Amino acid sequence: MAKKKSFPLRIDPDVYKIIEKWATDEFRSVNAHIEFLLRESAKRAGRLPSKMKSQEESDDD
Repeated sequence: MAKKKSFPLRIDPDVYKIIEKWATDEFRSVNAHIEFLLRESAKRAGRLPSKMKSQEESDDD
C-alpha cells in the first residue's frame, strides 16, 4: 500500500453530516469516502495520472 499524506481538513458541519451518512451507505469510513470522491472527481476532470487510473481499475475487481 502506498504511503498516505495526512493533513487537517476543515469542513462545514452540515457537509460533514451529509458525507458521513453517504459513507455509511457505501460501507466506507468518512476518510475513505472523501478520498474516493476526490479521486472520482480528478478522474472525471482528466487530472488523474494514468498510473493511478490503472491501479484504481485493478482495485475495483
